[in-house]
Amino acid sequence: MTTEADVAHAASGVGEVGGVALTRGEVEEFLFLEARLADESDYDGWEALWTDDAIYWVPAGRADSDPESEVSVIFDNRSRIATRLNQLRTGKRYAQSPASNLRRLISNVEILGRADNGDTEVGANFMLLESRARGVQLWGGRTTYRLRRADGELRLAYKKVTLVNLDGPLPTLGFLI
Repeated sequence: MTTEADVAHAASGVGEVGGVALTRGEVEEFLFLEARLADESDYDGWEALWTDDAIYWVPAGRADSDPESEVSVIFDNRSRIATRLNQLRTGKRYAQSPASNLRRLISNVEILGRADNGDTEVGANFMLLESRARGVQLWGGRTTYRLRRADGELRLAYKKVTLVNLDGPLPTLGFLI
């Protein structure tokens, strides 16, 4: 849970992971790397960013929905993340045949504080341009991340992507959002 002290500390552009302070620069560098790996379909690199207990969530309908009892666009644990990536690696996933060309812009990066388990919680806005045979699609929203240092490297323990248009019909989402 984020406290007032966490918010004040976050406003300084520094967060902590495992007692080690993270700078805004480190956080932004990590988020930019994660976006580039997804955009370039570097599934091995993208998968290596995740912790073993990771959650990847894209809510449907409402941002505050309960993914345990309500439908989500994506609600993956670490095993399901690996399965999703294995499907994409085959090159035969119908929703991504041919694969989309993707580019993300990440902005408004904020260190929000610490989660109860000590992970650093970060928020950022994004715009994603998807180009494929059916045309161009623009996706936008807010992402909440929880970052953790493991073996000296930053890792992604949680990613919640709240789409701006999550309450309406969505075109096929067969790529990494």
